[in-house]
Amino acid sequence: MSTTHVHPATEHSCCNAKPDTANTPSSAHCASGTADHDQSAHQVHASHGTVEGWSGAARITLHCLTGCAIGEWIGLSIGILLDLETAPRVALAIVLAYLSGFALTLYPLMRDGMDFRQAFKIVWIGEAVSIAAMEVVMNLVDYHLGGMRRGMSLMHPQYWIAFSAAAVAGYLAAWPVNYWLLKSSVKKPCH
Repeated sequence: MSTTHVHPATEHSCCNAKPDTANTPSSAHCASGTADHDQSAHQVHASHGTVEGWSGAARITLHCLTGCAIGEWIGLSIGILLDLETAPRVALAIVLAYLSGFALTLYPLMRDGMDFRQAFKIVWIGEAVSIAAMEVVMNLVDYHLGGMRRGMSLMHPQYWIAFSAAAVAGYLAAWPVNYWLLKSSVKKPCH
């Protein structure tokens, strides 16, 4: 049985499936459309125990939720501590959710030798779409459950109930989006 060499940077979770083929040593793994790719990708996925489809989308969505929730929580907490109005509080939470979501995806790629520009080109569209779906739902749920209410305390149970419900709702909203991104080859399954 032949082995397939895969650049370590592509073995990390949630990278998009269409890198710059001229500059990426892993183009045989991430590029789509050839029989060789299909066979080698299945070998790599099988060797890492990756499950595609809804299970792969669930793993990608959990990864996305981790990044989004970190930024969202920091943004909302700063907004609450500074007693910001709702709109700036939400804007800060969204910006920080995008930053932490992208950082969580880009860091492993850059740690394994990709420069920022190359790594960003690989992941930007899939992460932007996934995070957008999650953020819209998270902020709507959090707002409607009173977690963003002006005068809210970080110690108030309402804040934590709203944030927890928002995280679950964001996950459920982004899961089918990530399934579609996988099926459309915009993202590859997490390893």
